Amino acid sequence: MIYCQKDIPKDKWRYGLRSSAATGCGWIAAYNALCIMGYRPSAEKIIGFFERQIPVFNGNTGTFILSPAMFFRKLGFSVKVTADVKGFDRAAAKADVSILYFWWRDGIRIGAHFVAVKHTQKGFVGYNTYRNSKGPDFYGESIADFLKKKKYFGAVLTSVNNRKQKQQ
Repeated sequence: MIYCQKDIPKDKWRYGLRSSAATGCGWIAAYNALCIMGYRPSAEKIIGFFERQIPVFNGNTGTFILSPAMFFRKLGFSVKVTADVKGFDRAAAKADVSILYFWWRDGIRIGAHFVAVKHTQKGFVGYNTYRNSKGPDFYGESIADFLKKKKYFGAVLTSVNNRKQKQQ
């Protein structure tokens, strides 16, 4: 698991011309989601897929909002995408793992972020949520409430169900 992308050395897992510490949250969310589902993903292969989603920019400006959904569909997973924040909790609780995308603002600074999210018996847990995360981050019983409390906006949730369950 990657708990904090800023801890990735600047020369490891470059994302376009930039470091993954700067713009890698999208591929990291996919990587963490695969880990949560019990896979041993290759960071290099995930980065390669995500860099090709926005030709020319190649990860230099971050990750295309639909790249996680396209990535997991290509791998054969069942994927649902929703922008209805009121439905996030139900969708994420039904999923094996979800990827949450949101916009944040800090004074005049603004940016977007991807996070892998897992529903547990105690509530929702995020991975690589903050620039100082040292492990999983507890969101509480509601993703919608978490987003509101943090004043994050423009959110999209990609829910992923493990392909192994589809075959059973």
